[in-house]
Amino acid sequence: MSGIAIMTDSNSGIMPSEGADYGIHVLPMPVIIDGKTYFEGIDITPDEFYEKQTAGAVITTSQPSPGDVTTMWDELLREYDEILFIPMSSGLSNTCQTAALLAEEEPYTGRVFVVDNHRISVTQAMSVLDAATLAAQGISGLGIKETLEKEALDATIYIAVDTLEYLKKGGRITPAAAALGTILKLKPVLTIQGDKLDSYAKARGMKSAFRTMLDALSGDIAGRLSHLKAEGRLKIGLANTRMAPDSLEHYKNELQKAFPDLELIYFPLTMSIGTHVGPGGLGIGAVISR
Repeated sequence: MSGIAIMTDSNSGIMPSEGADYGIHVLPMPVIIDGKTYFEGIDITPDEFYEKQTAGAVITTSQPSPGDVTTMWDELLREYDEILFIPMSSGLSNTCQTAALLAEEEPYTGRVFVVDNHRISVTQAMSVLDAATLAAQGISGLGIKETLEKEALDATIYIAVDTLEYLKKGGRITPAAAALGTILKLKPVLTIQGDKLDSYAKARGMKSAFRTMLDALSGDIAGRLSHLKAEGRLKIGLANTRMAPDSLEHYKNELQKAFPDLELIYFPLTMSIGTHVGPGGLGIGAVISR
C-alpha cells in the first residue's frame, strides 16, 4: 500500500468516468426521478437528466447512502494508506457530516480524513485538484485537511437562473412570485459564500444578470480576495447547466475578457444544482489555487 487516495463526489463537476484523468476517485451523487434513483455519471447523462426535467418529471436529490461511502473507502484502503474525502459543503448537504461520523469509527479512524471546506462545483473541484498536488508533495492526509479547511472561504460563487420554474417546484419561491418574475423576465442571481445558497439580486434578462455577476465578482477580487490575486494564487471559474454551445462560449469569452490576467477553469454545474436551477443556469466565481 502507498500514499493518499483523493476522493470527492460528483457535485464537484468531475464525473466518475473522468476521475482517473485527474488521479482522483469520484463518488456519484444520487438523483431521484419519478421515484427511481439514478447515479450521476453512471446511469444517467446530463442530457437525459434535462430531458426528463423539461418533460415535467418529479426530481429530488439525496445524499449518498453510508454504505456507498464506506464501500468506496473499503476498496481504496486495500490500496492506499489514507483517504482524503472532499464532499460538497456541509451547509448544502448532510453528506459531509455523515461521512465525518463514519470516519470516527474503526477501521477508518486515523486513516480517512473528511474535509469540510464549504465548497461546491468549480470551487470544490479546485480543492480536489489542490489536494492531489499537496499529496504529491508528500503532505499527510491530516495536513491536507487542515490546509484546505483553513483556506475554505477563499472562494466566491454567483449563479444566475434562467427560469423560475424549478425554484418554485423546490419551494424556494412562491408560485405568485414565480409568475410575476416570469412576466417581468426577472432572472434571480444567487450567491454561495461558504455554507449557504442565498439570494443576491434580481436582473431583467440573462445579459443583465451576467453583468450583475461580473460586477459582484470584480468587487470580491478587488476586495477580500485581492491578496490572493497579488500572490498569483487566484483563478476564475465558470459552470453551467444545459445551454446552447454558442451561448456557453460567449459567456466564457466575456468572463475571460473581464479578467484577462486570470486563468479560467470550467466544470459543469451538477445535477444536484440543476434540480433547483433548471436548464440555462450559469455560475461564475473565483477560487484560490496552487
